[in-house]
Amino acid sequence: MSLKPTIPKHEHSMNIENAQVQMRKGILEFCIMHIISRGEVYASDMLDELTSAKIMVVEGTLYPLLTRLKNSGLLDYKWVESSSGPPRKYYILTDMGKQFLEELQSTWGELSDSVNAIVKKTAQQSADAQPADDSSKSE
Repeated sequence: MSLKPTIPKHEHSMNIENAQVQMRKGILEFCIMHIISRGEVYASDMLDELTSAKIMVVEGTLYPLLTRLKNSGLLDYKWVESSSGPPRKYYILTDMGKQFLEELQSTWGELSDSVNAIVKKTAQQSADAQPADDSSKSE
């Protein structure tokens, strides 16, 4: 049983799950590149981190994105022999990928600051609109 409030569904209403997925997709590339920027990383380790961070849980989303980033020249990979099976593909950022990530980081900082300012203002206005507590009045 979920205690989350449900949003009423109307014929033309937005689906909250779809909106949440779209928000996550918008930052997925940025997060993947950050994980790879730490050093050589195996795809399943990326998937584990993204899943535990609640950014992504679907393997079928990661591999096409890694291929697109590789084809764009932003990352590369190398094969490493594994003692427990076939060789593993480890991803690394190229120099162009490092520069691209720096630009994304700058954009993220600006977006984060802007969104936080809007959310903070909304929260402040909501708090200001709350009725005063009448319990302190004497009769």
